Amino acid sequence: MDARFTAEQDEIRRTLRELLLKRCGPEEVRSAVRTGVGHDAGLWETLAQQLGLPGLALPTAYGGVGCSFADLALACEESGRVLAPSPLLATAALAAPLILALGTDAQRAGLLPRIAAGELTAALAVPGAGLPTALGLVGDNGGDWAGGGRAGGVQARPGEEGGWRLYGEVERVLDGHSAGLLLVAAHTGGFARARTRIFLVAEGAQGLVRMRQTSLDETRAQGRVQLRQVRAELLGEEDGDVLGALASVGDGAAAVLAVEAVGAADRALERTIAHVRQREQFGRAIGSFQAVKHRLADVYVRVQAARSAAYYAAWAAGAGDERVGGLALAQGLEALRTAAAEAIQLHGGIGFTWEHEAQLYFKRAAGDELLFGPVHRLRAYAADAARLFDGAEVAV
Repeated sequence: MDARFTAEQDEIRRTLRELLLKRCGPEEVRSAVRTGVGHDAGLWETLAQQLGLPGLALPTAYGGVGCSFADLALACEESGRVLAPSPLLATAALAAPLILALGTDAQRAGLLPRIAAGELTAALAVPGAGLPTALGLVGDNGGDWAGGGRAGGVQARPGEEGGWRLYGEVERVLDGHSAGLLLVAAHTGGFARARTRIFLVAEGAQGLVRMRQTSLDETRAQGRVQLRQVRAELLGEEDGDVLGALASVGDGAAAVLAVEAVGAADRALERTIAHVRQREQFGRAIGSFQAVKHRLADVYVRVQAARSAAYYAAWAAGAGDERVGGLALAQGLEALRTAAAEAIQLHGGIGFTWEHEAQLYFKRAAGDELLFGPVHRLRAYAADAARLFDGAEVAV
């Protein structure tokens, strides 16, 4: 593989960074998350219509730009640097690839061009705490994470007038309170012949109740979705490989999240270095103290190692190569957590205040672990998948 960025990739990064620095400062982020949808609708319109971010990795046949998956990851690195609240992750990294992988020709033609143009946002709703399992990041996704045919989860039954009806509740759905289209994972066939399928639920469907939930990381807006005999459309064909598609999409989404975490960690480190160069103690800048230099050097090494792993995972996901997204995500989240923790410590008293942005980066790391991790489970499953310890004795 050629690890160098192309001229087009450099241009994507430069253009997006300039825009986000102007439109997505700390105060703008705080204002955006307090809106009903949880993001700046005007900024999203600019990102979608002028830069084409939702369709960046979609084929040109469906109105997309036709760039590689790595290009989408690089765009998310820039949005991660400023913690930009937007539907980009839920729409472009989770929902759109699922529609592309499982949808019928008519579903792709009807939905993907609208997503690429920014006219339609989408969200993936997985019952319980099953999102990382459903995406194949922390365990085999062939289990009963969607309800298993028992009470709970989301159940799908054929409607009397045709189609399907969904009943159940899903919490902590990324952008679930505002997305124009929901992709809902549900079980069909009852307990004896339970099978997981994905269903499409349109905004405003009768029996659909949605509300925004309070979350640790406000920049990742989440919602509760209640389905009360809601009319739904099956995504794709009856015999579609849903679990395989979810695992493939999960690996790509993990790579995007890893690159995004690296961007956030790099920005936290950058702001901390700027602070220690200015803050004085005992008549000299605290950045001149050896202990501070060592701490920041350790953070720098973690961030660069995580960047290397995340870039490779994004390339591998786009090339359909080995699945390493979960491992890269673990390294990215750990780097972000370390960089944010050091930022809080080295900013001194102000780093602990609500007004300073350092706490936002720490919450992003913790919030992403709750949604897609935690780190130790990401690594444990990667080790199991690689059969790392098969037949080996581990000393305790």
